[in-house]
Amino acid sequence: MANSSRDTAEGAGWGGAEPGTYRQLMPSGVRKISWLDPRMLWAARNGVLASWFGDPTGRTRSRWVAQRAAAGAPADKVIRRPDPDRFSFLVIGDTGEGDEPQYAVVPGLLKVGQDTRFAVLASDVIYPVGGADDYEDKFFRPYRDYRAPVYAIPGNHDWYEDLGAFMRVFCDDAPPLPAEPAPRPLTRAWLRSLLWHRPRTGDGRSLGAARALRSAPGQQAVQPGPYWAIDSGPVRIVGIDTGLLGTLDAEQGAWLREVSAGPRPKILVTGSPLYVDGEHRPCPIEGGGTVDEIVRDPAHRYVAAIGGDIHNYQRYPVPLADGRTLQYVVAGGGGAFMHATHTIARVDVGGVTEADFRCYPLRGDSLAFYSALYGRRLRLRRFFTLTEAEATAVVAERLGIPPTRSPGGEVRLTRRIRLVAALLGAGRRPDRGARLRLPVRKIYTSLFSPGSATYSPPFFKCFLRLDVSPEAVRLRCHAATGNRAQELDPPVEDEVTIPLV
Repeated sequence: MANSSRDTAEGAGWGGAEPGTYRQLMPSGVRKISWLDPRMLWAARNGVLASWFGDPTGRTRSRWVAQRAAAGAPADKVIRRPDPDRFSFLVIGDTGEGDEPQYAVVPGLLKVGQDTRFAVLASDVIYPVGGADDYEDKFFRPYRDYRAPVYAIPGNHDWYEDLGAFMRVFCDDAPPLPAEPAPRPLTRAWLRSLLWHRPRTGDGRSLGAARALRSAPGQQAVQPGPYWAIDSGPVRIVGIDTGLLGTLDAEQGAWLREVSAGPRPKILVTGSPLYVDGEHRPCPIEGGGTVDEIVRDPAHRYVAAIGGDIHNYQRYPVPLADGRTLQYVVAGGGGAFMHATHTIARVDVGGVTEADFRCYPLRGDSLAFYSALYGRRLRLRRFFTLTEAEATAVVAERLGIPPTRSPGGEVRLTRRIRLVAALLGAGRRPDRGARLRLPVRKIYTSLFSPGSATYSPPFFKCFLRLDVSPEAVRLRCHAATGNRAQELDPPVEDEVTIPLV
């Protein structure tokens, strides 16, 4: 088995490694996304408008669901597949930027996933606003050689054009929804409608040609709507749509309770992870209750909850009062820019301690990556840039833990190294929590955390393979760095076996 980032710096992709072949898969003239571009931020404004003037997602989703029901979609929204009791599938989160980090995932994914029965895209299929014309280079082209069906749940970015393109691609070419009556003037809904981003005129004209890239019969998948369940072998996989603001409407909440009933083991896939960055985010349901309450109910037999939205990998094995352990996983490292892990404080949440917690990239690699990025952006390379060994050592000091990967030789921590770690928001122990609220850390994580750019490897991308049997599910997180070595043999960054009986 190939070395992982926990074994060696080379396993993480550092050093003068041979570049991968992923660029050969990319189209020419890729338009790079930058979230520091005001035009991009303006196009993606609907989330902010929903938080200010009311969220219309629930009503729009209900209309989509009603339309699909009228077209013959199953009322229970369950996809029943003829998979055997032993099978495998992939989960890939937050994929669709269409640039080098997304395509760097593909060679390893095809190698690891060649015998899988299907894949699930967990949140944000298309950036920046889920447009139909973006699907060719950000969905159909990168996954054209994946020979199995692909199902998806939308993320907030897919909702920035009211989910129209997503429904066309994944839900049997669903036609646009009829226009609703204009809201009454001078109401919140009226103000929202004046500023609401809508699809470009003629968007989707190239969609028919794009479909030809994944036109084989074995690649086809039709799902009943933006949320669904898949009965496959001994398990039920439940996919929920958390919309623009990470919540469920009452209608979807009632469906989730119904589809969660029964003794069949279940895996949740959600666009909003329930444990992330050292915090518990249970996901409220309109009218009362939370998604996590449903997941924890022993009668529902959930064994894992996998969420996208955050662009890295995290795992929290949460012990429950009845003796079970639920695996809460963040799996959003499938192609979009990397969210930092070095800002995660020493973990102590839901009965999960630092010793139990896993993440990828490792915090030291995350800090080294961001220090090099900011050194370039601010033209202060000599000051900001930390080696991977320096970053690993200073993170271990700040968290009060042994180094996750042994640094290459003795590292002397200087005032500069400690200052750079602090400026870039490296986490601390909970007993020093007051320092986590320094304004500089808040500014870093909310404002200067960079938008996507075409970085040089290592990219620190990842995807999941789940191997299902009647006895257990084996979950593995595979790395994709953009280097040739990790393309040929994608290293396993984390692995856990989840019992089903």
